[in-house]
Amino acid sequence: MPLPSHANDRTPDRVKKRPSWLVGRAHATSLGLLVSAFEASGTGLRPFHYRILSALEQWGAESQAALGRDTGIDPSDMTAALVELEAREFVTRRVDPAHKRRNIVTITASGERMLRELDHVIEGVQLTLLAPLDADEQRQFTELLTRILTREK
Repeated sequence: MPLPSHANDRTPDRVKKRPSWLVGRAHATSLGLLVSAFEASGTGLRPFHYRILSALEQWGAESQAALGRDTGIDPSDMTAALVELEAREFVTRRVDPAHKRRNIVTITASGERMLRELDHVIEGVQLTLLAPLDADEQRQFTELLTRILTREK
């Protein structure tokens, strides 16, 4: 899977070596690879579906609202995504008996199988994205990004 090309590479010198610019470009490249890989997978799913299934598989059944907060997905987008996943029988939603206005979302066995299939899609993206780095550099890059994102504010 080739990396997306950037049609206009005329970035000013004072900008193109700034970490914030580079992280933004890396994000755009990564997102492009993810979208392309999901489209090519033929699953009809998108990266945010993967986030939802991953969260449910790891943390178990969760309220729809909490799932949205935990995955960073807007409530209206979460509803639409869950409708899609539910139609494909990858998740189930049921009313919480203790709180009638709350839906509890659970991953199904089919959803777990799809998640494993999508793991292969995601792994391919990681390999493509990090291909210019050797194994130690890939590990270090991931550790450095994690430190940036988890530092205390």
